[in-house]
Amino acid sequence: MSTPALQTGHVGLNVTDLARSIAFYRRVFGFEVLGEQSEGDRRFAFLGLDGTLLVTLWQQSGGVFPVDRPGLHHLSFQVPDIEAVRRTEATLRELGAELVYDGVVPHGEGASSGGVFFTDPDGIRLEVYAPSGADTAPAPTQGAPTCGFF
Repeated sequence: MSTPALQTGHVGLNVTDLARSIAFYRRVFGFEVLGEQSEGDRRFAFLGLDGTLLVTLWQQSGGVFPVDRPGLHHLSFQVPDIEAVRRTEATLRELGAELVYDGVVPHGEGASSGGVFFTDPDGIRLEVYAPSGADTAPAPTQGAPTCGFF
């Protein structure tokens, strides 16, 4: 028997500096801190919106996110429209975040959906996208999904 319809729960991310990551995720995504332990050797924060847990940050790593190892490829967040993506892009530029492509791009050749691709302070790859409106720019990756090869 197969599992009934599932919905993704919160995503846990290892970070190197909890305070820095909380500030980044709050500013970029507007997350609220739903719970936090910032002292001792077991530091973490529960982040979400409207009381719903979406991301947990665990301060238990060192270095930078290794993109050449098995594991998380990227974390993607859908927003209602392309204007919300552009607002996110502006915030990222204000923060000096590393953008993978130069601004908002479509998910592939001929696609209207698309977004902005970037990394958090620990190098974790992130995407904020809208279902339509990104077809004003060329796809940066020919013959393959934009989000698969960054």
